[in-house]
Amino acid sequence: MSDALINKSIQPPLAQEASLIGAWLNLASPLVAEAVAAIGFDWLLIDAEHGPNDVPSVLAQLQAVGAYPAAPVVRIPNHDAALIKRYLDIGAHNLLVPMVDTAEQATAIVQASRYPTAGIRGVGAGLARASCWSLNSSYLESADTSVRVIAQIETERGLQNLKEIMRVDGIDAVFFGPADIAASKGMLGKAGDSAVQQAVLEGIETASAANMSSGVFAGDKAFLKQCESAGARLLGVTSDVSLLVSNGKRVLSEYRS
Repeated sequence: MSDALINKSIQPPLAQEASLIGAWLNLASPLVAEAVAAIGFDWLLIDAEHGPNDVPSVLAQLQAVGAYPAAPVVRIPNHDAALIKRYLDIGAHNLLVPMVDTAEQATAIVQASRYPTAGIRGVGAGLARASCWSLNSSYLESADTSVRVIAQIETERGLQNLKEIMRVDGIDAVFFGPADIAASKGMLGKAGDSAVQQAVLEGIETASAANMSSGVFAGDKAFLKQCESAGARLLGVTSDVSLLVSNGKRVLSEYRS
């Protein structure tokens, strides 16, 4: 049996390729996830770091978006190898891992996503969705190559170690977090500051020069265009929260006026 409906491994585009437009899913609702998937985004980020998500709710959203072309990416809450194993077993093939500051951390994350002898992932997917409950007999042979690990760079330390992080075999892309980069610079809440934006742009340019895919999430369209010009191709442009609240405010304002 083919696992095509489950295995939607995103191929992070390089700077010379077309951008992939994505949306964040923070509301932990399978129905909302399906509605956003129906819009036609290239990829969807199911947020288990800041959204009220856990393994069962992420599973429900993976199932909800499975019938749509959008590739689901799961942002896990930390670097815990046991948790990485659980998300992979429910069929997450694309992991965005937050707060990657060093090459050593990146190496441990990759090892947690790989079966021995390349890594330390426990072998139990035959009982899980990842292998279509063992109906996909080739899963164990293909699993390591189908997983995409995206390292999120969110601190000044991460930026300083960016080149070493990108050299780690198994890191498929880097993703920059302006809000946390601002906080690490002592400018909490000032992701739009020119110094923060310049640091992100320099990081993207460094990634492009190393032929490494990169991405960013931002609500500032002009800044996103700058990031795209610098080489970022995984562009997070909105979220389920923004689609609901911003458009709700707009509709209310139109009727009240």
